[in-house]
Amino acid sequence: MSGRFEHFAAIDWSGAAGERHKGLALAICEAEGGPPRLVRPGHRWSRDEVLRWLLEEMPAETLVGLDLGASLPFADCGGFFPRWDESPAHARALWAMVDRICRDDPHLAATSFVDHADASRFFRRHGGREGARFHAPDAAHRRGRFRVTEAAQAAMGCKPYSNFNLVGAAQVGKSSLTGMRVLHRLAGRLPVWPFDPLPERGSVVVEIYTAIAAMEGGRTPGRSKMKTIGELNDALGKLDSPLVSGGGPIDDHSADALLTAAWLRMSARREELWHPPAMTPEIAATEGWTFGAR
Repeated sequence: MSGRFEHFAAIDWSGAAGERHKGLALAICEAEGGPPRLVRPGHRWSRDEVLRWLLEEMPAETLVGLDLGASLPFADCGGFFPRWDESPAHARALWAMVDRICRDDPHLAATSFVDHADASRFFRRHGGREGARFHAPDAAHRRGRFRVTEAAQAAMGCKPYSNFNLVGAAQVGKSSLTGMRVLHRLAGRLPVWPFDPLPERGSVVVEIYTAIAAMEGGRTPGRSKMKTIGELNDALGKLDSPLVSGGGPIDDHSADALLTAAWLRMSARREELWHPPAMTPEIAATEGWTFGAR
């Protein structure tokens, strides 16, 4: 069933402040072949525009990956926000909570959530502000709380960071929180796996981690970013994808989106990726999963 998609798209996401972001890139390719290509090359996307593309412009029967954390850690502490009475019971309630608290933040930003008096205790923020509950009580590392899927990523050789981290080049928290506002708006309109079961037809959203695609394209975890068309084509060749035209430099956001679209085309038929052994029904409903982590 997972081999029935006709199009494969990858979106390199951004949680940065402001309306339009150089870190947002969208690429697509077809099941029948051809190289991946950028959607609106040269365009600086906004998060609102990406949402409209998903709902109104995306071709039918598309598997689309969003490079963000679709949820927060739950299993490690028995909840998203232990000892906070308003801690949601599952991911969809978390998305609704983030969207409600951030309803006055423009451009699908999530500033109000990370500054919230109760929520902020769980985040590592700029200026050395690390919440008292950023780490799990028995943490074996100092990168913050992990979801089960991030532990699986680490076992594959990736270098994931906690979705509660908002600091430095490795911060993924703002991308995740702004992405949750988008996922909340997709509810009932576009399935998001594994929070929704994989349907027999229609388009589906999955969470992606572009480093997984890069590693399968022959890149190492420490050199997952591609800065030239030549590097991108070397990786595409290892995925048995047609190459993109041209040469010279390319920004890493576009390269990530292009390579991951091609990787989704190659990987969607791998049934084991849709059934990772550590993804229990409870994990699927609370933490979700990164497609390709195993």
